[in-house]
Amino acid sequence: MRRQVLLFVLVTCISVIGCTRDVYQQRADVMKSHVEAFYQDLRTDRVAAATIENEHIESLAVQIEDGILRRQNQLAATDIDRDWMQARAAREAALENWLALAKYLTLKRQYDQARGTYQRILSTYKDPRYHAYAEQARAGLRDLDLILAPAKGTGS
Repeated sequence: MRRQVLLFVLVTCISVIGCTRDVYQQRADVMKSHVEAFYQDLRTDRVAAATIENEHIESLAVQIEDGILRRQNQLAATDIDRDWMQARAAREAALENWLALAKYLTLKRQYDQARGTYQRILSTYKDPRYHAYAEQARAGLRDLDLILAPAKGTGS
């Protein structure tokens, strides 16, 4: 009986250790599935569904960041670093998706929605770490202005 209890405790400890290390892989898998679903939704012209998938990715980033801030004194520095890297990866995946969505909407000639998507990037991601994405959004807005500008010099 005592051996069974010890074996149970040992298996439980190993499982718990394995599960905590799998948290990072589980998050990565969740992020990957949302990214895949996002692009599948775009391929099938389901913009609203793609938007929801991308919002799930952003939500994952927020959850990770909140977890870090709540448990900061309880985590090892390496765990905090891994969590921050994963949160940033989620934010960057969401940014890439927003840019892809805006380009898709532009191709579909849904210019107002594309403009709104670019503006969403600029209003949501103000952190200097995301400067390159903000510049892409600004360039997208300039491109929309060019597309929508009335033709000049075509008078008779």
